[in-house]
Amino acid sequence: MSREIPDSQVDLCGELGHEEEDRFTPLGLDAPFGFSCRGCADCCKDRQDIVLSGYDLYRLCARLSLPPQVVISGFCRLYMGSVSLMPVVRLRPRQDAGGNCPFLHQDRCSVHEARPLVCALYPLGQTIEEDGRVWYFCQDESCGLHEGTGSLGDFLKHSGILEREQQDVEWAWLNLDLSRRVRRAASRVQRIRLKLAQRKICHALYLDYDPSRPYVPQLRENLARLRPALTRLLGEER
Repeated sequence: MSREIPDSQVDLCGELGHEEEDRFTPLGLDAPFGFSCRGCADCCKDRQDIVLSGYDLYRLCARLSLPPQVVISGFCRLYMGSVSLMPVVRLRPRQDAGGNCPFLHQDRCSVHEARPLVCALYPLGQTIEEDGRVWYFCQDESCGLHEGTGSLGDFLKHSGILEREQQDVEWAWLNLDLSRRVRRAASRVQRIRLKLAQRKICHALYLDYDPSRPYVPQLRENLARLRPALTRLLGEER
């Protein structure tokens, strides 16, 4: 049975463009990338680091026809990142299946059409720069089949990644901005106020969604409610 990774070791990314993955060589959209999955499911096994964005969680909720609180309770871990001070949602590995993904069934993904971004990207990684540029790089070239003449752009389009790319960039910016605000306030506001602010952020980013309604309008509604409450709780100037 796999060993559970402490929550403190799985946090949101820090500053945009400064992730550890920057040491990998960026690939252009025209770069040859004839990768195809061979269905071994190795990338779904003994994984405890699959962090979900709000959109990832929403897509899973829509696929399962369940509200966010139920999906988190049944398949995820929710906690506050020790560095970012932001809510983190990650898939909780099944302890009765050697630490495999909770959605892995008979070596197949049972939610494939709604799989999280990190799963759709595999074996690629993604880095988002401060100016909005997005870089992709290969993490594991030994995985899968490397036959065919496709390009990186073809792979990203087929995986649905290009379609959601701008939304993922905006999500990264949003989390970075909120994390900076919370971290600045952490040393000067009462602990209870900080906890309340984190709770409201968690609801705005992950919990207050109806999976039968479009995601983006709900996110905007949630942020509109969050802004004045956060300004008050963090003691920011109006």
